Parts: sequence; structure tokens; C-alpha cells
Amino acid sequence: MDLTLDAARLTALLVDTASVSGAEKPLADAVEAALRRLPHLAVDRDGDAVVARTRLGRAERVVLAGHIDTVPVAGNVPSRLDGTYEDGVLWGCGTSDMKAGVAVQLRIAATVPAPNRDLTFVFYDNEEVDAARNGLRRLAERHPDWLAGDFAVLLEPSDGEIEGGCQGTLRVVLRTEGERAHSARSWLGANAVHAAAPALARLAAYEPRHAVIDGLEYREGLNAVRVSGGVAGNVVPDVCEVTVNFRYAPDRSEEQATAFVREYFDGCGIAEITVEDSSPGALPGLAHPAAAAFTAAVGGTPRPKYGWTDVARFAALGVPAVNYGPGDPNYAHKRDEHVRTARIHHCEERLRAWLTA
Repeated sequence: MDLTLDAARLTALLVDTASVSGAEKPLADAVEAALRRLPHLAVDRDGDAVVARTRLGRAERVVLAGHIDTVPVAGNVPSRLDGTYEDGVLWGCGTSDMKAGVAVQLRIAATVPAPNRDLTFVFYDNEEVDAARNGLRRLAERHPDWLAGDFAVLLEPSDGEIEGGCQGTLRVVLRTEGERAHSARSWLGANAVHAAAPALARLAAYEPRHAVIDGLEYREGLNAVRVSGGVAGNVVPDVCEVTVNFRYAPDRSEEQATAFVREYFDGCGIAEITVEDSSPGALPGLAHPAAAAFTAAVGGTPRPKYGWTDVARFAALGVPAVNYGPGDPNYAHKRDEHVRTARIHHCEERLRAWLTA
């Protein structure tokens, strides 16, 4: 991997090295080899996660982190360029989420050997799959010292704008029960799908809570994302399951979010509520001096992160973190995923200015 390439060309190289979740090894090998050629960095590896650090004795340490995996390729590898690498559009799987951000990390690692703050670069695996496999989670459990810092920037797609913190996400399954019967004699049974109607009506009536934190307004959401029930076309179903996703503001804890959902569906005839997945949010932390300096250097007006990102893992470690990357989140995971090359260069320039001022 040639780190003398500009960030847009490096993005194309990264995209052309497919790295679907669980198959990141070739890219992790290339990243590790490139970083080990840089004498100012100490490099460690755990599985397919690579961590590189400066050790200059600066007063502050900043973590720049990004995942190297993508969702499955959808006919969008290799990459394709419209226009120029200076001011064009680069198409391909991972261009937005988040190989453009990874390219910026690599360029900063290679070209800023004496930053004004010590730097830690984290390149990790398995972000796009279930939380149990997440490489940053694994590093936090096995090597929390590798992630230590005063401030972290996750180069997730944010279209070149600072997005503070992230919302938490909770997924629960509401189970209603009935009695199975032949549909020709339905009065002999009890329809579990019909029994889910009160819960669905309550979901339809939900009014989202708005929470303002550090000047950022987070809007919560409670939605049914799956309904399942029934075993055959002539059988009254005896079980129905409604999967509900709650996206909640980071001023709620996981426990508070779970308690809210249980209370919200009280009286709806739910036989059982099971928590299927849960990840806490992260407060913006924009009042931290390093975050304030970063905001001043990057410019623009910070906005809330409505989706969940790994800034939450840094928050759990006591490291305030923001999302800031060149990709447009509206195109993440899409067949027509792309990134504006000028945005890649702008992101690199802003980070370089902050780290060398």
C-alpha cells in the first residue's frame, strides 16, 4: 500500500481491496505493513485490528479511529471515478462508509510525523455486523490502554460536518400468545396476531421525545421493524412476535431506555418482552477543551448523530468523541454508494491544520 498517494486515490485503492465483514485480513495485512514502514509509529495488532501510536510526550493524546470492513459487495467493486481525483465522484462499496475516512487516517499517519498532540490510529474489523464481533469492542476488552486518549474522532461518514455523540439503540421482541385452531373454526382458538393490535396502535400513536444536549437536539424514535406469526394458511396463529427498535437520546442509560419501553407497552396484552440487542448512546462532549479546539479548527456547526456509532465505546472508556468523516451517510450501504473526492481532501486538510497548528 502506497501512502504517498493522495487521499482520494488511496480511497480507490482501499475500495478495490474488498473487505466485507469477516474477510478483512488482506486489507488489515496491507494497513499493518504500510504503518510499520513509518518509523515515528509504534504498531500493534489484535486479530484484524491494527493500532499505531506516536510517543512524543505531548500534553494531549487524540485517537483517530475507523473500521476497515464494509457491507457485502453489491456489484460496486472495483471503484469507478467520474471526473477527477481532485474534484470528482468516486463510486464503490465502502467509499462513503468508510474507506474515505480510513484513507484520511492513513494519510495523516504518514504525513504528520510530529503532530502537536500525540496520536493513536485505530483501524478495526467487523463494525458492520453484530456487536459481539465488533473489533473495537474486542480492543476495549483486551487492550483498553491502546485506546486511551483525551479525545477521539471517529471518521464515520458525516459529509464533512461534526456530528456529536450518538443515540442509543435498543431492540426488543414483543410476544403475544393465543390458541391455535383451524381457520374454518376460528372461534375455537385465539388469534395471537390480532392480539398484537393494541401494541401496534400504541406504536402508531407514539410521539417522539426531543432532547437538547450541549446545544444539539436529538429526536428519539420507536418503530416496529418486523412482525412475524402464523404457521400455515389455514391455521389461527397461537404466537405473534413484533420486533421494536428504540433509538434514544444519549441522556438516557440502557437501563432507562429498557424501562421506558416496558412501561410504554404496559396494558397492551404482551405476554413477554425480550431484549434482543442493546447499545448505549454517547454524550456529545463538545465542552471538552480538545473538542472545542477541534470544532474551531474544522469549522461549521456541530449537529447531532442520530444513528449509533462506535463513539459510544469511547464514551464508555471515558474518552469524549465525535464523528467527522468525508462520506455522506445518506449513501452508506447503497448500491450507488459514492463520495465526493473534494470532500476527502477537505477533511484531510482540516485535520492536518488542527494537528499542526
